[in-house]
Amino acid sequence: MSLLNLFWLFVVPNKGWRHLMQSRLSMHRLYFLHVVPLSLIPPLFIYYAAADVAGDVLPVLSSPKLLLVSIILFIVELAIVPVMGLIVRQLAEVAEIHPSYHDSFTLAAVAPTPLWVVPVFFLIPDMLINLLALTLAIFFTVSFIYYGIPAVFRIKERGHAMLLFGAVLTAGLVAWGFLMVSTLVILGSVQSL
Repeated sequence: MSLLNLFWLFVVPNKGWRHLMQSRLSMHRLYFLHVVPLSLIPPLFIYYAAADVAGDVLPVLSSPKLLLVSIILFIVELAIVPVMGLIVRQLAEVAEIHPSYHDSFTLAAVAPTPLWVVPVFFLIPDMLINLLALTLAIFFTVSFIYYGIPAVFRIKERGHAMLLFGAVLTAGLVAWGFLMVSTLVILGSVQSL
């Protein structure tokens, strides 16, 4: 996926999704050239923040323990994307839409892009800017899902699109919550080693 296409997803989502779906990227290409690099950002920033910046906020862990936490978080992120593709496909089946796994995977791989990128803003040591960046990332992620569902699954009927949007958004929130809780559990478990 090109940077220009990411720009269109943020600025004109309908055009961005349309272009993305016309390009028909393979799942492997999307996974290895989009998901893997962007999934590296949050673990790297957790490692950086805990090691150098946020001594009072995050528990002080040794460098090898921080590296272990970051690696585990990275693996969990990589596993969640294909699982979310399966969940999105099953939710679409419930809404009487019969997508391919490729389409479901595309939505699951592209939708969390803003949440993967937002840790870059955490380099700015201002809580207000960090909260604003996180709020915008959540807004854009919801927007990606909202505009992506009709484009990816080629849904013409608004009712079906809204039903699937609500279901996918709920599943995404549960996955994001799982990721946050698992990160805290991993931090706590590694700290006690």
